[in-house]
Amino acid sequence: MGYKVAVLMGSPNDADKMAPAAATLERYGVEAVVQVMSAHRSPAAVSAFVSSARDAGYSAIICGAGMAAHLAGAAAAHTTLPVIGVPLSGGAINGWDSLLATVQMPKGIPVATVAVDGAMNAALLAVQMLAVSDPDLVTELETHRAEMVPPAG
Repeated sequence: MGYKVAVLMGSPNDADKMAPAAATLERYGVEAVVQVMSAHRSPAAVSAFVSSARDAGYSAIICGAGMAAHLAGAAAAHTTLPVIGVPLSGGAINGWDSLLATVQMPKGIPVATVAVDGAMNAALLAVQMLAVSDPDLVTELETHRAEMVPPAG
């Protein structure tokens, strides 16, 4: 396959909440490259990384951030790769602020947004995007879905 997806987070403190993204990607044979970079503290690093991500072989970018949660939007502004935002819980209103900041993007700069702390779903969405042109990933996704069905009785 040879797929590579960036998993970015705004702070090292977000590592536990974003770990399911990397684990899920790896389950499907997708290389997860995990990095910490902040839209506010290191905007030049975000811009440099994301604007060169396609040439570096990335297929998608997953961004997790809390509170103001501008990381996904900053990433989307610098690439045409799919960007998936994971609003993270915390702060005074426990993730609602990050959810709104992630989902309310201006026209022309889309960010697919999953639930608060939904890192696993972000990875599954990235895999589904890759599966559009990869029948083996389709089969793996179908197997995973079948495993989630509770036993009858």
